[in-house]
Amino acid sequence: MHSFVRKINMFNLSQYRREWFSNPRADILSGIVVSLALIPEAVGFSIIAGVDPKVGLFASVAIACVTAITGGRPAMISAATAATAVLMAPLVRDHGIQYLFAATILMGLLQILAGVFKLGRVMRFVSRSVMTGFVNALAILIFVAQIPQLINVPVATYWLIGLGLAVMYLFPRLTKAVPSPLVAIVVLTGLTFTFGIGVSTVADLGEMPTALPLLSLPSVPLTFETLRIIFPYSLALAAVGLLESLLTAKIVDEMTDTTSNKSQECVGQGTGNIVAGLFGGMGGCAMIGQSVINVSSGGRGRLSTFVAGAFLLVLLLVLDDLLRVVPVAALVAIMIMVSINTFSWKSLGELRHNPGTSSIVMLATVATVLATQDLSKGVLVGVLLSGVFFAGKVARMFSVSSRLSPDGQTRSYDVTGQIFFASADSLVDAFDFTEAVPHVVIHVGDAHLWDISAIGALDRIVLKFRQQGVDVTVDGANQASASMIDRYALHNKEHATFSAAAH
Repeated sequence: MHSFVRKINMFNLSQYRREWFSNPRADILSGIVVSLALIPEAVGFSIIAGVDPKVGLFASVAIACVTAITGGRPAMISAATAATAVLMAPLVRDHGIQYLFAATILMGLLQILAGVFKLGRVMRFVSRSVMTGFVNALAILIFVAQIPQLINVPVATYWLIGLGLAVMYLFPRLTKAVPSPLVAIVVLTGLTFTFGIGVSTVADLGEMPTALPLLSLPSVPLTFETLRIIFPYSLALAAVGLLESLLTAKIVDEMTDTTSNKSQECVGQGTGNIVAGLFGGMGGCAMIGQSVINVSSGGRGRLSTFVAGAFLLVLLLVLDDLLRVVPVAALVAIMIMVSINTFSWKSLGELRHNPGTSSIVMLATVATVLATQDLSKGVLVGVLLSGVFFAGKVARMFSVSSRLSPDGQTRSYDVTGQIFFASADSLVDAFDFTEAVPHVVIHVGDAHLWDISAIGALDRIVLKFRQQGVDVTVDGANQASASMIDRYALHNKEHATFSAAAH
């Protein structure tokens, strides 16, 4: 036994090493590209949350570096995000930034508990249509987020964005040794600096931090009142953060044709948020846009995520003079290319060929996200619609046939298929309660009774026949159905006999 456990541990350690060091050059280069793309996002999300830019920037550093070590999805990028920033704004406005730090730490603890209890398994209930809608909506949101940088700007901005897009499109045809977004940043920065082109740069986004944050506990009273204030925010942040992180992990799984540990990712996200809160940062989660940049640039391992966070810190504290001259147009071009590459263009053609319900789920997910600017609400609507359509489909997968005995004394009903809340009423309607026969036999050997609604329907059938003076026998129930009948059936068993095939 000890030998077996040791082999498992050695395998896990070997796999963990491969996730760090199997692709070092590409991981380092892709991480550098992502670190630059994180800056405008982190600054913008800080503004949404109502805090200084350094809060979002340091949070991005902490979350990226920690999730690289503790997360379950290599190459996925986590940092400060809009979905969590929106939820934080009321807390900061009403109670101050220290309560935000406390809520972020509690958020992380709740996410770790979610990982311990393996809540990451709920991703199995997210259909492909919801995933497609999530991706398409996010691609649109990424593009829309760039529009403010395209309004009332110098004409040179448009030329630079066009040049950046051309570089990213054409350079991979020459070589893929260097990520094309990094080349675009270098080319556009060189042009604007050399020729003094008057366009917005990173320096115009907001005040950059000049010193490392200090490790400290939030300055809030350790009382039940504090818990009462922050718990609702922490719970919402934890749920939204995990939902987006697990969806992003699933997308990266498909992009890289690999699998990941979703429960470990919950723990990793929680650990990253706790560290962010302790260093004066806001909570965050996985970012699909930056994750797509990372994977598209060749990132495959944990090293790429760590470099994204670590190099962002180097940019902020060491290379800040160089960082300030990077034109915003270069970063906008990268995000527009990400939007184009993220959108599932083939899904538009599939609308004509896919089942109507699948198309409705996808479009409803997109519409909800765009209407609410909240990815989690779109996913929730998509999952609910998928469940309703699936229940409706399964509800139609049952039938009831009957036959009368030669002597005309017994009517036998054969029930086939799945009986649950959506098909319970149809089951009752399939029986003829007006026929005058002394005995009715209901065969359920080819059916499965799933819930109390199914048992309730069986109750109604038996009681209706009983009111007509008919003797009823229910037979053939499988073990699970018989257990449900024995436990939940409410009619008087003295007047009806139940027999299970498994008995």
